[in-house]
Amino acid sequence: MNTASDQTALVTGASKGIGRAIAMDLAAQGIFVFVNYRSDKDAAQKILDDIHFQNSQAAMIGFDVTSQDQCDAAVKQILQQRGRLDILVNNAGVRDDHLFAMMKKPSWEIVMETHLTGFYHLTRPVVRQMLRQKGGRIINISSTAGQTGNAGQVNYSAAKAGIIGATRALAREIGSRGITVNAVAPGFIETGMTADLNRDNILQTIPAGRLGRPEEVAAVVSFLCSSQAAYVNGQVIGVNGGMV
Repeated sequence: MNTASDQTALVTGASKGIGRAIAMDLAAQGIFVFVNYRSDKDAAQKILDDIHFQNSQAAMIGFDVTSQDQCDAAVKQILQQRGRLDILVNNAGVRDDHLFAMMKKPSWEIVMETHLTGFYHLTRPVVRQMLRQKGGRIINISSTAGQTGNAGQVNYSAAKAGIIGATRALAREIGSRGITVNAVAPGFIETGMTADLNRDNILQTIPAGRLGRPEEVAAVVSFLCSSQAAYVNGQVIGVNGGMV
């Protein structure tokens, strides 16, 4: 891995929540961060302004991970602008919760398309570049739901479990080329994605007795991106307050 000031990172779904915290943390280390957003350009602009305010470097890049063409174009744009891509954080995600017996196919498809097909669309061209570079870091944001399952989230749990399987398999494929592939599995984190859940019920399931903070997830991601984590590969690291 190059020194932090020479590195380039792409964080998907970086305009809010966990993605925002990850982008801020990586940028604070001197890494040039591409802040991806799908539709909320104003929120992406706000994080870009915050990164610049801390005298760090970043740029916005809008694309939808469910589109192969947009992902290919985004990777091409990054390489034209920076010449390399050292870190990919696959964080973009959606929820569309329903009891499985009542779940319509579009609810299943949007979650799978965003998490699993989106992983394929973006990670494949990035892997090709990292193989040419002979190095890189890929961090996939999974979930405790992908490890234990959540009632009402069969689609989300299945997608996040799939990300864990993909992480472990890809780590075996490219680990000998100086590229590590790991997953971080957050539990219930204080973000917009958990705002509509029943907090009292949730807290009863968490040994720590509280929700996590996005910055606590970002700290683990930043470690996995570092040179100190060069021998950590194919792992799933939980940030869940002791739930699993």
